[in-house]
Amino acid sequence: MISFLNISIEPSEIINFLKQQMLLKEICQKIVYQKIIEKASTERKIVITPEEIQTEADSIRYGQRLEKAADTLAWLKDQMITMEDWEAGIKSYLLEKKLAENLFAKDVEPYFAQNKLDFDQLVFYQIIVPYQRLAQEIYYQIEEEEISFYEAAHLYDMDEQRRYHCGYEGKIGRWSLPAYLSEAIGNANIGQVVGPIPSQDQKKYHLLMVQDFIPAELTSERYQYIINRLFQEWLEGEFNSIVHNQ
Repeated sequence: MISFLNISIEPSEIINFLKQQMLLKEICQKIVYQKIIEKASTERKIVITPEEIQTEADSIRYGQRLEKAADTLAWLKDQMITMEDWEAGIKSYLLEKKLAENLFAKDVEPYFAQNKLDFDQLVFYQIIVPYQRLAQEIYYQIEEEEISFYEAAHLYDMDEQRRYHCGYEGKIGRWSLPAYLSEAIGNANIGQVVGPIPSQDQKKYHLLMVQDFIPAELTSERYQYIINRLFQEWLEGEFNSIVHNQ
């Protein structure tokens, strides 16, 4: 039994609430994920030491500005967990992180090399209008230097913020663009106007201009992103294997 605000809550009430809110499946799936991680870690003889747990706990305390032991205990009480619960959670987190590194550290560089274009970034401008004829006319005006791309965006774009910024979309990764835009912009030269390109629903038309291409580098953040992505795919695959074998 759990007590919250001096109100007793039975475990069965928690389960019934999760069922009613359609959350039980999600929680059960996360529990199965944890069991998969624990099993795989045991098979690979991966362990988490008390020192590693302590280091991570200290890092969390620092982030939460818990300078005194009493502050930590008060924080844990507010979270309705014990010190043992907290340390068990830290252990699970570190086990997952260490297993992911064990499984996929060797694959990060090949994955990055094979998918480098997906990680490249570009600085680009965009004009979006509702009619193909208008988009084509704007394109011709820009090509004939009757108006600049920036002026056209300021005058014609459908979006108020983009008009205000003269079409500037900022620095983004190719992977964050819809495929039909990423493909169209792939072979463009700096400063070249591309389009008009219809949206998937054929209700909008894009004109694009790349200001700069920024080749991707394997930074520590990108390294961790790839590790996490590969690990999540593996975890989902292991889960699906269990489901299909039932």
